[in-house]
Amino acid sequence: MNQLLEWSPLLAFFLVFKLSGIYWATAALMVACLIVLFVHRASTGKYKTVHAITAIIAVVLGAATLLLHDKRFIQWKPTVLLALAAVAFLASNVIGKQPLARRMLEGVFSEPAALNIWVARSFPEHVWVNFKVFGITAAMMLFMIPQVLWLNGKTKAAPGQT
Repeated sequence: MNQLLEWSPLLAFFLVFKLSGIYWATAALMVACLIVLFVHRASTGKYKTVHAITAIIAVVLGAATLLLHDKRFIQWKPTVLLALAAVAFLASNVIGKQPLARRMLEGVFSEPAALNIWVARSFPEHVWVNFKVFGITAAMMLFMIPQVLWLNGKTKAAPGQT
């Protein structure tokens, strides 16, 4: 159920885009991000930082998209989120000792961030939406799966645990 909640803004955006276009999809994304934020708060008693940041960016860029009737603002959302993630991973190297996996992931966020803008500017809107929903997700999974497998082979169970 938690995974469905996490993926619901992306699914809402994609489905509404297919049915009604970019502006209705943007509104659906904004609402879905706020729902995720408040449902998590209601179930755990606290806000999840990533939900709050995502909701703020979706609402600000979504509002600009709707008010100015300019899809470029919502097209920047993945780039802004990925760039913030890259900065957070880079900063974690200075601010405190973080797991190796976090340091290994920092490069992947800046590359999809730049790729997102290139796709948004170079291809029709429907291609960008498909890239946003499937391409970025697939790129992240393709990068993370080998890292998880590699790290799993490097870790040892604590004595008495299997």
